[in-house]
Amino acid sequence: MNTGRRVIVIGAGIGGLTAGALLAHRGYSVLILDQAIVPGGCASTFQRRGFTFDVGATQVAGLEPGGIHHRIFTELGIELPAATPCDPACAVFLPGETQPIQVWRDPQKWQQERQRQFPGSEPFWQLMATLFEASWRFQARDPVLPPRNLWDLGQLIQAVRPDTLITLPFTLMTVADALRLYNLQDNLRLKTFLDLQLKLYSQVDTEETALLYAATALGVSQEPQGLSHLQGSMQVLSDRLVEALERDGGKLLMRHTVEGIETEKGQAVAVRIRNQKTGEVWRETADQIVANVTVQNLIQLLDEKPKKSRPNLSISFPLYQRRIEKLPPASGAFVIYLGVQQQALPANCPPHLQFLYDYQGVIGENNSLFVSVSHPGDGRAPEGQATIIASSFTDTQQWWQCSDYQQLKQQYTDTAINRLRSYFDLTPETIIYQEGATPRTFERYTARDQGVVGGVGQRLSTFGPFGLANRTPIKHLWLVGDSTHPGEGTAGVSYSALTVVRQIEASRF
Repeated sequence: MNTGRRVIVIGAGIGGLTAGALLAHRGYSVLILDQAIVPGGCASTFQRRGFTFDVGATQVAGLEPGGIHHRIFTELGIELPAATPCDPACAVFLPGETQPIQVWRDPQKWQQERQRQFPGSEPFWQLMATLFEASWRFQARDPVLPPRNLWDLGQLIQAVRPDTLITLPFTLMTVADALRLYNLQDNLRLKTFLDLQLKLYSQVDTEETALLYAATALGVSQEPQGLSHLQGSMQVLSDRLVEALERDGGKLLMRHTVEGIETEKGQAVAVRIRNQKTGEVWRETADQIVANVTVQNLIQLLDEKPKKSRPNLSISFPLYQRRIEKLPPASGAFVIYLGVQQQALPANCPPHLQFLYDYQGVIGENNSLFVSVSHPGDGRAPEGQATIIASSFTDTQQWWQCSDYQQLKQQYTDTAINRLRSYFDLTPETIIYQEGATPRTFERYTARDQGVVGGVGQRLSTFGPFGLANRTPIKHLWLVGDSTHPGEGTAGVSYSALTVVRQIEASRF
């Protein structure tokens, strides 16, 4: 047993809860701290007038046997939440088109759909399928990316097999490079579709998204993997992880803000905590500190140390800090939450839809609305009613620099609702409840710097082997979440958490 090894986890998002629950189950003394009211971070929920709204994440991957959530819940001895497969995973509407591109769960059905929608593109899709299968086998062997010591490197080498070597020639290619390889660079419909889908998963378009990452992101929607819609809400993931944590002796404190991480001789030793209710401030020591925050927030927690003690951080910390400062700006999100009458939804409405704005306006060029819709009996709306959650990416800076915040928010709201009206019957009579959220809202409730979403983006310079490691330059300080491999989503941050748990266990020997 590892009893007596004390771990503090900063942040009760899915990544932090997963790391904390696994460590508690393996015998560690675990304390998780979060400034919010409820756990879950960007995968939490809130309630208004009988409606339950998922804050950010609305669909889940990794529930299938061998999937990351299945693996973790099995180890913890807790049941997976009830879920409905998303089929289609998404219905994508291009500008001026009334019939969507349906991303079907069945591989053969999806192949027929894309061949009909994008004639002549099948060689490209076959390449993506080949890369997905190889990458999935590689990821299933639990590589550590990027490696930062010999143990990490050993895990990476063990995951490399002859059946994954096919990915090597494509490591430095983008999706746009692959399109050019098959003379598809001028296929505007295909490129637009890929831009829309990739923006959801990688934050960037075909010109910038790493090909190997895109192959995984675009392939995970089909069986035997697939995306799922949870019964009740996304909050069930957090609730079950909290139950496992507390069952195994771990502790979760909400409304407690970590104001700084203290280091001595290049290693993390303690955190400074403020109780939001009482204002009390105190110091808690730990053998290991796991930060489930954005990498920008991590730098701020370390940077608040007095300048005279900064040498205690580590020799390599200034290089790490400069790298973070040079990262391309991450995106924020504008989200509109609607509670509506059921008749506002068309018959057989897919659970997830995507609409491209066919004009620029305040939303910006080449942006889209990603829409999640509840279905009867899923616990998100009263009988005869439904929820619609629509989000679009946005530059975070404008929300702090604008002269009239409320006016800008109203402009985004009006533009989003006008676009949604092309598909939904949204009128004063069918809209029961309406609320909008901006990057300023997300920063307030999740404490993510500038309210950013989706991590650092999956460019060639920031994905997989070239991304940010779970090991930080500070010994005993670990980073989990969407800033690290393999990226955003509950499945991605859970894998990140599992990696950190394995690294902490290995560091004991």
